[in-house]
Amino acid sequence: MKNSLFVLALASSAPLLSAQTSSPATGGPTVSVSIRQRTNATQWFAATPTSEVYGHQDSLLRLSLAQRIHNVDYMLDLGQSAELALPTDAVSPVAAQGQLGLGGTYYAANSNNAYPAAASFRQGYLRYHFHNDFDTVRVGRFEFFDGQEGTSKDTSVRWLQTNRVAQRLVGNFGFSNGQRSFDGIDVKLGNHAWDVTAMAGRATQGVFNMNANPELNVDIQYASYSHSVGQHAVLRGFGLGYHDGRTGITKTDNRSATAKASDHANIRIGTYGGDFVAAIPAGKTVVDFMVWGAGQSGHWGLLDHSAGAIAIEGGLRLNTVPSMPWVRGGYFRSTGDNNPADGKHNTFFQVLPTPRVYARDPFYNLMNSTDSFVQMVDTPGKKVEIRSDLHFLQLTSNQDLWYQGGGAFDSKVFGYTGRPSNGHNSFSSLFDISTDYAVTPRVSLTAYYAHAYGKAVIAGTYPRMHDSNYGYMELNYKFQKHL
Repeated sequence: MKNSLFVLALASSAPLLSAQTSSPATGGPTVSVSIRQRTNATQWFAATPTSEVYGHQDSLLRLSLAQRIHNVDYMLDLGQSAELALPTDAVSPVAAQGQLGLGGTYYAANSNNAYPAAASFRQGYLRYHFHNDFDTVRVGRFEFFDGQEGTSKDTSVRWLQTNRVAQRLVGNFGFSNGQRSFDGIDVKLGNHAWDVTAMAGRATQGVFNMNANPELNVDIQYASYSHSVGQHAVLRGFGLGYHDGRTGITKTDNRSATAKASDHANIRIGTYGGDFVAAIPAGKTVVDFMVWGAGQSGHWGLLDHSAGAIAIEGGLRLNTVPSMPWVRGGYFRSTGDNNPADGKHNTFFQVLPTPRVYARDPFYNLMNSTDSFVQMVDTPGKKVEIRSDLHFLQLTSNQDLWYQGGGAFDSKVFGYTGRPSNGHNSFSSLFDISTDYAVTPRVSLTAYYAHAYGKAVIAGTYPRMHDSNYGYMELNYKFQKHL
């Protein structure tokens, strides 16, 4: 019974609407249908007496066909994305104020269309399985998530991998309606105790742009080694190469507009790091610990790039209480750039992540960010998970920007936006709460609410209303049938 509660918690926090990628049993094809309907409500920070308040609807349908034939399996996955009733006034004419929430971002990314919709080829690959079924080679279009290569049998470790390690640097941006895939190849070697993964691919369009079909001139190369340490811990080391050849796009950084406009050189960055995740039984409790760190070097266009980030977290799960409350806390810090004119770029670059995993109200991300937080996960019923977070956010450098976004998604815009820090570090406090309810094995409901208490950074750009509110109601339906 207790383990089933955390299997539910793990399932509810998995990458949203990511199509099934594990190989089906040998036999006939499997048809899968996923439908996600989300109703969003936003009250953004305000620079005028009138606050920007609006609602909009996300609609996402995914249809997939998968089959295992002897040593080969394939996946074909189509998606239909639509945004309904996007606000037409949620992009400020004042550049520093920018897009006023997700509704404004979707509107701007789809040529100022309030009702954008498109069908996209999300996944299509062939995968060959060697004799032990752990060793595989996959070629085609697929989704990829860093940090989930080694899978522990411990459900608490798996929850930590999914929610506190995976997709910090590479993900499908599953919260967005356009989402992200890669065209490329990946190779996996290993067994129950260890895993080696190597991947090379080019990112597709998507995320906020409803048309996720085209490739971008953006590619990554990734390699990792993961090893289970006993039954309750996993150790991983990784390297990630990133190249952005979209030289006609202005980069988002803290340089002057003139300096950025004259920089048409490629971005080439290497990220190297590792993490350790553990959830150790201690009597009638479970003590968890996670440490993640990464360093970066390379070239940010014409600038030399050097940056880094670290996360340290821990928690305690009380098995003596029927709902098994899990209380956690942690600290994250990434570097920012202290001097926009020294010919160096020191802002930690988040690459191609799913930012909403770590910023559930995604008005910020992990760039130039310092985040101290506490969180609680509780399962008051077999089908229910409640989670609440409290974050105390600072900008690491007051000479750098307030960053938002999750990486390249279009050939016309950079993919990250930046607002001025106004010479301040004090950014925001954030409270949020969510409830996930598995109505049936096929139907689930989610409710989410967040309130941001803006501090000096936000007040400098939005002087009349320093706080914001964001919430949504979401319905997920999943159907799978073996033919």
